Amino acid sequence: MGVKLGQAVGGRARGGSDDLVESHEINVTPFIDVMLVLLIIFMVAAPLATVDLGVDLPASAVEPSPRPDKPVFVTVKPDLSVAVGEDIIARDTLTATLDAATKSDKNERIFLRADKAVSYGDLMEVMNLLRNAGYLKIALVGLDGRS
Repeated sequence: MGVKLGQAVGGRARGGSDDLVESHEINVTPFIDVMLVLLIIFMVAAPLATVDLGVDLPASAVEPSPRPDKPVFVTVKPDLSVAVGEDIIARDTLTATLDAATKSDKNERIFLRADKAVSYGDLMEVMNLLRNAGYLKIALVGLDGRS
């Protein structure tokens, strides 16, 4: 808390009293000094907090799973027709056609591919048909965009 001193006139402060007037202004210089010190501490400590831990992971001895000899492809064409392999089928016969192609093995992976023009909603309809048929292992097929 600060004190303001009035100008003395004839040995006395203006106003005729010897009381000192309090100043209600905050001295922000120490506050700024503390904030600058904290800023420097955080600038030094921040890079140390992002250090990665070096971990030497063990190698896996498992053979990669072989690619199936004849994968089952379900294709959604731009006109929203559905094909299993190369044969275009009706959507209501999808379950029977997949059962014939997979020999009723519901654990076989189904490779689903769709044209760019097919909307997300239409693709989800076909995925729901596959799920309702009991085929839960679905792989989405796309082109490799790294070239």
